[in-house]
Amino acid sequence: SGFNSIGHMDTMLRGRHHIGHYKEGEEFLHNVFHVLFLLFSGKEKSNLSICWLQYEISKVVQCLQTKKKKKLKAQGRKSKKLAKNLLKAPDNRNHLSLWKLYAYLEWLLGNIDDARKVFDTALCTAGTGGLKSPEICSLSLLYAQLEVELLESLEGAVMSRAVHILTKLAESGPYVPYSGPVLSVNILKARKTYDHALQDYLSKTPVSDQDQISDDNQLVNLVGCYALLQYLTVGIDAAVLIYAQTSEKLEARGPEKCENTGENFGIQNFPTALEAVTLMHTNLLRFHMKISVYPLNPLREALTEALKRYPSNQSLWRSYIHIQRKSHSTSKARRFFDGVTRSTNSLEPWLFAIQAEQMRKKLIENVQRADVGEIHSTIPETGLTNRIVALFEHAIQSENGTHCPLLWRMYLNFLV
Repeated sequence: SGFNSIGHMDTMLRGRHHIGHYKEGEEFLHNVFHVLFLLFSGKEKSNLSICWLQYEISKVVQCLQTKKKKKLKAQGRKSKKLAKNLLKAPDNRNHLSLWKLYAYLEWLLGNIDDARKVFDTALCTAGTGGLKSPEICSLSLLYAQLEVELLESLEGAVMSRAVHILTKLAESGPYVPYSGPVLSVNILKARKTYDHALQDYLSKTPVSDQDQISDDNQLVNLVGCYALLQYLTVGIDAAVLIYAQTSEKLEARGPEKCENTGENFGIQNFPTALEAVTLMHTNLLRFHMKISVYPLNPLREALTEALKRYPSNQSLWRSYIHIQRKSHSTSKARRFFDGVTRSTNSLEPWLFAIQAEQMRKKLIENVQRADVGEIHSTIPETGLTNRIVALFEHAIQSENGTHCPLLWRMYLNFLV
């Protein structure tokens, strides 16, 4: 077609080919990073390294989603090479956020033992900051979350590596790699330490906005670690209780400064502490439903409450659509989408409402065409088609929708 897009658009399917990262766009971005690297030093350079590595990880995730093994192998080699080169720089050697991303990259590529070694090395060299250090807290939380995802059921979860990581973090001593189950006494001590630390953070009054952001980040890490420990040692209800108590306290603080409204459209603000805690809560419920029998209602309620408050959070919408596909009451979901779109300027509710209807249309068409070979069903599903067109029309009339290229592209794509 004579031109190529920079970066990627993963929302459109073009035939069988998933639109991936274009070569020319990739080269351009590569050059940008190389040029910027020469201009920055110190903390800015480290932050730039993090951005670069996150971008590489996004490409690995895309290869995993499209299940292209060959491409994944090649991409994995490139990304690992970059990560190692970035970590060799003298400024980055003790930069825990970079080590965290490198370990995560190894984990995504399926090299679990290598990833564990990287995590362990990073924690051993990180010192004894424990719960006082946001970097160590964040690193331990990711490590524990990844370990928990390997569990197939909650039986024997107390013996898991994740419990070891979380109790070691609470002890604030030098980290020792996992060698066996943690003693019950140590678990009790860790629980007490987490509880005190959490109460301290919730009752703290920050001095400046900058303090507020770093305190909120630390609070989110702390809640995540504590809830995960409770989940593994007591059960899901104990973990949910911590999320509920924290959310209650944060709501009582009054409105938070960095609200994500439709006005600053296109600028992703830092998620507020309450939003991040809500996201962890819903993710844990989703995981728990995957590995054991648990009712759907608590998750549905948590998601609807959260989405009323944060209508532009894409992760929450993805989870909502995921659970709605399992239940057969479409009218409830439609009413909910309708309510949210009326009360917000955000475009996300429109986009996800359209996506939900398109998934439903695809499902119905697949059922109608089953076992008939190439003979298509004689009764076309016009009701859903009209509904989707109406949704597109309404979305395009909204202030933000008019200026959203993605929405227009999706509309054209659907009409074709």
